Amino acid sequence: MLRFLLIFISVYTLMNGLVYFKAKALLPDRWGLHYFLLLFLVLMVAAPMGVRFFEKNGYEGPARLLAYLGYNWMGFVFLSLWGFLAAGVIGLIFKLLDAVMGTNLPSLTGKGGTAIVFTAVLLTCIYGYREAQSIMVEHTEIKTGKLPQGMDRLKIAQISDVHLGLINGKEHLQRIVDLIRAEQPDILVATGDIVDGDMAGNGEIHDLMKQIRPRFGKYAVTGNHEFYAGLAQALETIERSGFKVLRGEGVSVEGILNIVGIDDPTGGSATNEAALLASSQNGLFTLFLKHRPEVPEESRGLFDLQLSGHTHRGQIFPFRYLTGMVYPMQNGLYDLGNGSMLYASRGSGTWGPPMRVLSPPEVTIIELVR
Repeated sequence: MLRFLLIFISVYTLMNGLVYFKAKALLPDRWGLHYFLLLFLVLMVAAPMGVRFFEKNGYEGPARLLAYLGYNWMGFVFLSLWGFLAAGVIGLIFKLLDAVMGTNLPSLTGKGGTAIVFTAVLLTCIYGYREAQSIMVEHTEIKTGKLPQGMDRLKIAQISDVHLGLINGKEHLQRIVDLIRAEQPDILVATGDIVDGDMAGNGEIHDLMKQIRPRFGKYAVTGNHEFYAGLAQALETIERSGFKVLRGEGVSVEGILNIVGIDDPTGGSATNEAALLASSQNGLFTLFLKHRPEVPEESRGLFDLQLSGHTHRGQIFPFRYLTGMVYPMQNGLYDLGNGSMLYASRGSGTWGPPMRVLSPPEVTIIELVR
C-alpha cells in the first residue's frame, strides 16, 4: 500500500505540473495568480490523503467537501494529460500535411490550443459525471445442464465496485437497489469493493440493502478496498446489509447450485483456489466469486462461471487500454474452455473521480437456463 501511495503521489504530482505548465500561458503576468494556482495544485495533490485523515478522525463534512473537490480535479487532470497528448499528435500530423501538401492547418500550440484542450476536458468531465449516474442493466443468458429437475431458470444479480463512501452514498445506492428489485433476482452476489469508507454506522445503507430479498440469499466476497477501508468495519457493513461473506469457503444453496468465494489477495491470505473448487464438486452448477478477473490454469474446469469486477474497464477512457494490459478480460462474458466461463463487470460505482467516460456502470443480470 505504501509503495502504491508513493508511486501515485509522484505520478500525480507530475501530471499537475503539466497542467500548471500549460495553464500559466493563459494567466496574466501577475505572479499572485501563479502562486495561487501553485498553492491550489499542491492542495489537490494532498487531497486524497487529507480526505482519509478527516474521515478517520470523524470530520465527515470537511472530508466530503475535500473529496468532491479533490477527486473531480483528479478526473480533470487525468483527462488533461490525454487531451494534451492527443493535441500533440494531431499537431504533428498537421505539420506533416502542411509540409507535404502545402496546406496551412491551424496550430494546436500556444494559448489558443491550450484553451481548446481545457474546454474539451471540462465538457468531457461534465459528460463523465452524467455517465457515472446512468447505471445500465446488462443481461446475459447461460445454458447449463447442471440445474436440478424442476429448476428451469435461475436469475442471479451481480453488483461490484460500488465504492460506498463519501461520494457514492445513499442516492447512488438507491438507484442500484431500484434496478435490482425491478429484476426480482433469485440470488444477489457482490464481488468486492462494496465499501470505500467507514459505513458500519450508516443505518441508511444497511436498510437500503435489506430492501433486496432474493429467495435464495445474498453472497459477497472482499475486494482490495475492503482492506484499505478497514476490514472489520467493512465486513460489519456487508453482513449487516444481509450478505453472507465467503472467505475461502463454498456453500451449497438449497441443492440448486454451489457458490464459492475467496478473499482478495490484498489481505495477505493465499487461498488455494483450485483445491477449494475441487472440494466443492458435487455435480451442481458452481458459481465462483472472485474480485479480480484472473483465472489460473489449474482452476479452469473446476467452476462453471466466475464473477469478477475490479478493473472498472478503466473507468475513464482511454485507461481501459492500461487496465487491459494487466487484466485482458475486463468487460462482459468470456469462454475459458474446459466448461468454465468468466463474467467481468465494469462495476456499479466509481473510484476516485466521480465520473466515467465510455465505461458506464452496470448491474449485471445473469440467467441460468436449464
